[in-house]
Amino acid sequence: MARFTQADLVELNKAFEDRSPADLLRWTKDIFGKRVAALTAMQKAGSVICHMISSMKINMNVLFVDTGVNFPETLETQHRLAQAYGLKIMTLHPEKTMEQQTREYGVLYLTPEGQKQCCEMRKTEPLLATRGDYDCLIGSLRRAEGGARGGCPILSVDPSMNCVRINPLANFSDEHMENYIAEHSVIINPLHSQGFSTISCNRCTTPVLPNEPKRAGRWRHLGPWSVYCGINPTDLGGGTSLAIDLPQELIDRLLGRTTDFSI
Repeated sequence: MARFTQADLVELNKAFEDRSPADLLRWTKDIFGKRVAALTAMQKAGSVICHMISSMKINMNVLFVDTGVNFPETLETQHRLAQAYGLKIMTLHPEKTMEQQTREYGVLYLTPEGQKQCCEMRKTEPLLATRGDYDCLIGSLRRAEGGARGGCPILSVDPSMNCVRINPLANFSDEHMENYIAEHSVIINPLHSQGFSTISCNRCTTPVLPNEPKRAGRWRHLGPWSVYCGINPTDLGGGTSLAIDLPQELIDRLLGRTTDFSI
């Protein structure tokens, strides 16, 4: 295994700025083969990624973390996407039910510190249980979402999962998104038409007013200092020092080079 850092991706990220989502998905599958999966929370952008994967006939797993407190509409969307697009959606679950967690820890999501712990147990830990299964995860973050995602890279390293993350929709504007959905009749979570701009657990997600930021409905009761769950590492920053360990052959293929170990 060899060390691979965020700094190693700088030039590749520059080269990918003008590439289409379809180009990026093809490249990802070519480079990582069976060791890649898509990650979706059954929100609008994730549905677009699922449609692209299906329409391009790219065979890969789609990972969905069922926190146990998702909206019924979210679970319905999962079922519809799997059936209509022929996707293999792998559902990941927390170790404890919400009832078990509450009996042991209390109602965590009522404080900023508790919210972080709750998200870690119900979202992050189920995903971490797949660590080692994939060298790359496809996300659906977009810079148009603003906030911490306003500058999200197309490619990044995820030390917790020891894998590469790619966001093919990083440069997809809101207009691009809506046009794609309309043109292809993409299946989307019905909560989006009920005022939810982003969607997660039913305990901590509310609709937003037209003049509010898109993420105002997430943890509204905690105030603006708590706006991300942590399942996407680029939401939390980290810089170019972040590093993972990958096979040297994979790094060479990823960067389009050949390493010569001769002296």
